Amino acid sequence: MRKVFGILAILLLAAFILSIRMDWFQPIFADDELRFAPAAPDTVSLHSPFTRVAERAMPGVVNIAAEQVVGTTPFEEFFRFFQFEHPQIPREEQTITSLGSGFIFAHRDDRYYILTNNHVIRNARRIVIRLADGKEFRGDDVEIVGTDSLSDVAVLSVRTREELTVLPLGDSDSLKPGDWVMAIGNPFGFNNTVTVGVVSAVGRSGLRIPQGPEFQDFIQTDAAINPGNSGGPLLNVRGEVVGMNSAITSPNPVSPGNVGIGFAIPINYVKTIALQLVEKGVVRRGFLGVIIQEVTSDLADAYGLEHPYGALITEVQEDSPADRAGLKDGDLILEVDGKPVHSVQHLRILISSREPGSKVRLTVASPDKKRRTVEVTLGEYPGTPAPPSSEPDEEKAPSGQTTWRGAVVVDGRSLEARQLLGEGVKGVVVLDVKEGSPAEDAGLQRGDVIEKVQNLSVATLKDFQEVVKRFRDQTVAVKVRRGARALFIPVRPE
Repeated sequence: MRKVFGILAILLLAAFILSIRMDWFQPIFADDELRFAPAAPDTVSLHSPFTRVAERAMPGVVNIAAEQVVGTTPFEEFFRFFQFEHPQIPREEQTITSLGSGFIFAHRDDRYYILTNNHVIRNARRIVIRLADGKEFRGDDVEIVGTDSLSDVAVLSVRTREELTVLPLGDSDSLKPGDWVMAIGNPFGFNNTVTVGVVSAVGRSGLRIPQGPEFQDFIQTDAAINPGNSGGPLLNVRGEVVGMNSAITSPNPVSPGNVGIGFAIPINYVKTIALQLVEKGVVRRGFLGVIIQEVTSDLADAYGLEHPYGALITEVQEDSPADRAGLKDGDLILEVDGKPVHSVQHLRILISSREPGSKVRLTVASPDKKRRTVEVTLGEYPGTPAPPSSEPDEEKAPSGQTTWRGAVVVDGRSLEARQLLGEGVKGVVVLDVKEGSPAEDAGLQRGDVIEKVQNLSVATLKDFQEVVKRFRDQTVAVKVRRGARALFIPVRPE
């Protein structure tokens, strides 16, 4: 019997110990303890694929603070509506600080080159560049290598013995809607902000952006882009820069913010501009010499196309590269060197990206639906700024143009004016405005039609040249037509 009780005691003890280990009596014998799920296995990554991209790219992204001077006139609104001569108007200057972004894209020895938007540093007196680690470059340490208002691209440089991060450039032509992209920049001054989205569309154009660019072939993305992101990189999942963030659209222009529609300039185009600015200081663009229009579905059907694409020639300038190559009105340009032409703006990008004097092969469809290949030696785009010189602007302006106080103007009947504004323009048309010039300070813009100077009418370029000689050293009131609106703008002398 004792042996039986001993066995029972041993079994009871074993059961008690087992119950404790199995938590059978935990509610009775233990405190009420909060319990959590076990940690995930170490094989599961805690970070998204974009973490590595951000870590590698962030040191190459910079914050740019540009102190800009904006000239204003207290009587500006008054002179928009009244036409009479006036004395020299005192000008007031306001200093603002523009915040933007940029990224290091190349280096040569101890000199590092930075890409940003032209509008970020436009009219800048002082520029401060801040790296992700807080190091700053300012004053003489920062150089403006070159700017181009037509593409809204600018190149800066800094010198340092320290090794900086240079971001690799990708291939923007390979982007497709739905591709993942990441934007890095300094929106609203919040440094090193990372946002992620997809490519929403490619080849966007026709955006009305006051600061440019004139040549538009944007990448559209839903990665959050806000004021301050301008000039920063748009990267693919390999960490390559595929675009330069430049613009947004917003239902509230007074206080704009991200609504999921942002625009970046394709890096392939930016690179062609940047290389010319670095090597030459100016951008020389190819020129075809045609007026073109978009292809509608009906036109596509008339030319035997399955869907609308290309650019239709409506007029060929006499003795232009297109004329010498045998192109005619009614010809439909479908490809440039084998690349399909998506739109009028796309053709402008493809042609202007080439050097003057270079040859391109155009695939052209005729109204009879036959196709042919035409080789064209490109001319130089009108209005290309000349390298810096001490000579007066008027002496170095190309034939058919006049540069006055920093504004390049052409006759309203010229091909350049008709390409820009259409037929029937009376007066002279502003083709380009040089940065830092009196014309830019006054607010003259590309596309403005100058109708009067000091209440004297100017119907032609010759009229304009004769009138401005009479007021060489005076501030003059210039009547400008901008779309459907007329205004008077006072322009001071050089």
